[in-house]
Amino acid sequence: MKLKIVAFAALTWVSLPAQPFYQLESALTIKSPTAPSWDYLTYDAARDVLLIARRDDGILLYDAKAKKITGALEDSKGGNSTVLVPEFDRGYVVKQDGTLLIFQASTYKKIGSVSVGDNADNAFYDPVTKQLLVTQGDSSQVTFVDAKAGAVTGVLKIDSESIEGCAADGEGNFYTALRDRDKVVKIDARARTLVAAWKVGNHIKPNGVAYDQTNHRLFVSTRGDNPALLVYDPTGKIIAEPIIGRGNDQVVFDADAKKIYTANGFDGTVVIIDQVDANTYKLAEAPTTRPYARTMALDPKTKTIYLTTAEGTIDPAKKIKTEVGPFYPNKYFKDTFTLLTYTRK
Repeated sequence: MKLKIVAFAALTWVSLPAQPFYQLESALTIKSPTAPSWDYLTYDAARDVLLIARRDDGILLYDAKAKKITGALEDSKGGNSTVLVPEFDRGYVVKQDGTLLIFQASTYKKIGSVSVGDNADNAFYDPVTKQLLVTQGDSSQVTFVDAKAGAVTGVLKIDSESIEGCAADGEGNFYTALRDRDKVVKIDARARTLVAAWKVGNHIKPNGVAYDQTNHRLFVSTRGDNPALLVYDPTGKIIAEPIIGRGNDQVVFDADAKKIYTANGFDGTVVIIDQVDANTYKLAEAPTTRPYARTMALDPKTKTIYLTTAEGTIDPAKKIKTEVGPFYPNKYFKDTFTLLTYTRK
């Protein structure tokens, strides 16, 4: 009997570089004389400044390079969001009382103000018609403002008391989520009229909105027990619906990296979706954040993510927002407001 000898080649283990994932870089507590109340974040890429809407304290200015708060916009108390219009060197602060504060974007100096009604939540810019669309759910309307002149150009009544995220498509239209109607509407910004309404399939409570102008794809986040990122084609057909976390308030599309970022406050995650092609979407990663970090901003150059949150509780004597979650805080504690910065490591 002959023995067969088999020689095995030596195995060489190759060390591959670790995949960089998002991790918490810093958590900056920003003190305040009162309990914090906050909403949207806006990143000014031209000056590397994060504008933080902290309502009672106004719009705070955070120097992203120095990593510190440098002040607040003049006369910005009550500010709920900020929109920048670089082509006119303008910025607008949307105040909850229905006033828009107008400032020079390059200097952050106040220029003037314009009233759009009794209330306002957010504003979005259309570079084609040079207009802002201001959402006013309490008044069931949106108001259009000439972004250069700072003057109201028209009002469109909408059957909704929860007019949420909005995005321009680069062709003179806006897409806006109506959370209480479970649908998304298309608005002709030139005519200032509704031209289409789309359902959200088996989902509920559409909220955040972003748009891919290259592939003509609309991204809409939903809330509820089966939250998803709905991807619509130009006909209103849902072509993908990857899952995200609960309690989403904002969606950001990074066209350069082909990624969609969703801040999900109830679950405490940022679910990031890769756009493989116009019709294919897959999970990229989902870093954990902190409870109720629901609004965010992205630095388009460094891809740094910024979110804000605070420590809170439920006061049984006050109204509880059970539509968000059974234990969604209705009371926050002073000196707990925190800016979270996430980078890839």
